[in-house]
Amino acid sequence: MRNNDIIQSIRYILDVGDGEIANILRLADYKPKRNEIEMIFEDEDGTGVDATHELLGHFLDGLIFQKRGKSDKHPPQPVRYPISNNDVLKKLRVAFKLRDTDVQKIIELGGYSINKPELNALFRREDHRNYKLCGDQILRYFLKGLALKERKENG
Repeated sequence: MRNNDIIQSIRYILDVGDGEIANILRLADYKPKRNEIEMIFEDEDGTGVDATHELLGHFLDGLIFQKRGKSDKHPPQPVRYPISNNDVLKKLRVAFKLRDTDVQKIIELGGYSINKPELNALFRREDHRNYKLCGDQILRYFLKGLALKERKENG
């Protein structure tokens, strides 16, 4: 999935503007340039320049800090590039304080049925024998379900 699409989806879920996106990035010690943020949201048709993996990684870390606060006990993990769909799913699970059963329900709310072993395979380390890559469709279903859940609860 394109980095811009992920950030656009999260912006819709949170119902925030460009200024709040910049604040989230600053929480992760990233100094966004105005044109970086504008390019993400001008790219509605998916033909423009995609956001960097660095920007997406900092955005997801900033989202965790915004939703859960910074912790001295749990310093941020170093960001590995490129950011995979599995990484996005893991970081969103942490940011929104979701359990595996919550993630499963959200994916189902988005319109896809996934069983517990398939879901657990998405959260395993890459070198684990049962690791499974998270495809774009599963991430899309998760983002759609999360949008339905969050916007229903907040509005």
